[in-house]
Amino acid sequence: MQGKGRYKKGTQFLASVDEDWARLVLDVGECTHTPKPGREPYEALIRAIAYQQLHAKAGDAILGKLLASFSSQGFPDASQILAAESSVLRACGFSGRKVETIRAIAHGSLTGLVPRRIEAEQMTDEELIRRLTSLKGIGRWTVEMLLIYTLERIDVLPVDDFGVRDGYRRLKSLSVAPTKKEMERLGQQWSPYRTLAAWYLWRLK
Repeated sequence: MQGKGRYKKGTQFLASVDEDWARLVLDVGECTHTPKPGREPYEALIRAIAYQQLHAKAGDAILGKLLASFSSQGFPDASQILAAESSVLRACGFSGRKVETIRAIAHGSLTGLVPRRIEAEQMTDEELIRRLTSLKGIGRWTVEMLLIYTLERIDVLPVDDFGVRDGYRRLKSLSVAPTKKEMERLGQQWSPYRTLAAWYLWRLK
């Protein structure tokens, strides 16, 4: 992603959609979306699982305990995750189901199913979604977080995300949030900056 210059262009595009979007952009201000492009997909997926269906502070706590559970510096590698007792991973705060998922991610990393970043960068969004959702416990939302925060894709709209749909409800003063299919249709007008649209909608609470 080409830094703030690209964000500025996308922000101007969204502000031109209609009066509601213009007001939202004005109220929120400059887009400060901050990807983490240095991470490998393996690590990014496990981090996404830690935050899945939890508040940010809870996810932070789980990851902090995970890092503290391994003596080596940095994020534990796939072999370490697979060798760890389930009780160790559960003690970090991962549910039994999430333990199974992060083990599946680790196994996929070792077999090549979870691509290295250099390979992932050459794949389309849908190619990555199809490939990675074959892993147990990995849904489209999790892969979309990888696309947004690790691979810096600028045109991703996570329509399964409650915050995105409820943000649109608030933006348009609706009584009910749009469905996934409705959100997909609505999001077409924000392309090619749907990632930034999601960022702004997340700020409506």
